[in-house]
Amino acid sequence: MMKEDFYDILGVSKNATEAEIKKAYRKKAIEYHPDKNPGDATAEEKFKKAAEAYEVLSDADKKARYDQFGHQAFEGGGGFGGGFGGGGMNMDDIFSQFGDIFGGGGFGGGFGGGGRQRRVKGSNLRIRVKLTLEEIANGVEKKIKVKRKVQAPGTTYKTCSTCNGSGQMTRITNTILGRMQTSTTCSTCGGAGQVIDKKPTDADGQGLKVSEETVSIKIPAGVEDGMQLKVSGKGNEAPGNGVAGDLLVAIEELDHTELQREGDNLHYDLYISFSEAALGASREIDTVSGKVRIKIEEGVQSGKILRLRGKGIPSINGYGKGDLLVHVNVWTPKTLNKEQREFFERMAQDDHFKPSPDSKDKSFFEKVKDMFS
Repeated sequence: MMKEDFYDILGVSKNATEAEIKKAYRKKAIEYHPDKNPGDATAEEKFKKAAEAYEVLSDADKKARYDQFGHQAFEGGGGFGGGFGGGGMNMDDIFSQFGDIFGGGGFGGGFGGGGRQRRVKGSNLRIRVKLTLEEIANGVEKKIKVKRKVQAPGTTYKTCSTCNGSGQMTRITNTILGRMQTSTTCSTCGGAGQVIDKKPTDADGQGLKVSEETVSIKIPAGVEDGMQLKVSGKGNEAPGNGVAGDLLVAIEELDHTELQREGDNLHYDLYISFSEAALGASREIDTVSGKVRIKIEEGVQSGKILRLRGKGIPSINGYGKGDLLVHVNVWTPKTLNKEQREFFERMAQDDHFKPSPDSKDKSFFEKVKDMFS
């Protein structure tokens, strides 16, 4: 099913300003807020769609990608690089990420007030995953052992008596302009709305303990060195009714013995002998999808670039694959025996072996220009 246009969801034009986009989202969010529409699944779905649209259109970089590529700009990313992957957002994400939008709108500050208890989010964890070029080209699922804080069995909580479970302390003061209301995080429960009632001896002060867990991480094809993926809910858990943090996965690309990466393209240095250059040859080379055999035409010149289309890295956004560029280098022997030296001395006098480039023999800069055209 085709996804609804983000601009249509918020009811704004593509030329809308940042302020107009924020105003439109606030209007939609208040209209379909779950506190205003209890038990209404349709309203909740519209509330989530509005949040998804705002998450993209309120970010200049994501908005530019959406304007150029539409929803495809965020497909295949497993919940990273923008967007919510088509509905992967939950209500806690919305209130924790965009709660400030509702300020002054009758739903309280931050987390939607109106009787809604604030839910504290656990801290994020960060790990680094090393990938080969083949894994990057084909996509891979990694199983990683992660040590994370989880709620210790036997831990129980009770409502914080200081804030009565709201997680916030409200203070009303009289000023010359009238009564002013301010809210601060409860210092007793840290905003959780709950405090420890009972806990086992191996739990920390929040009722949590460290546990080792194997997490499965699906890494899409085309990721790059330094890119960060997110696995929602696999960070440290929060005490009480809190929301678990996320596991942030940093990508580290390992060097390949034969191939060098440049964006979605790959480069391969192929060395051939004088004889192969003069007579032509057939050579087998490495690619990220296995070995392939290529034909070298007779009379090939050093510096020739052979392009193998589609043998590079898939685009992370799903727009085809890069190419494998094979750079032909004619290898010059560094030492010669007596017989070989006599042969080349005779050839040095042969006009057929003297350089005579014509208009078809391009310079190095012309070859580079052709390569990127």
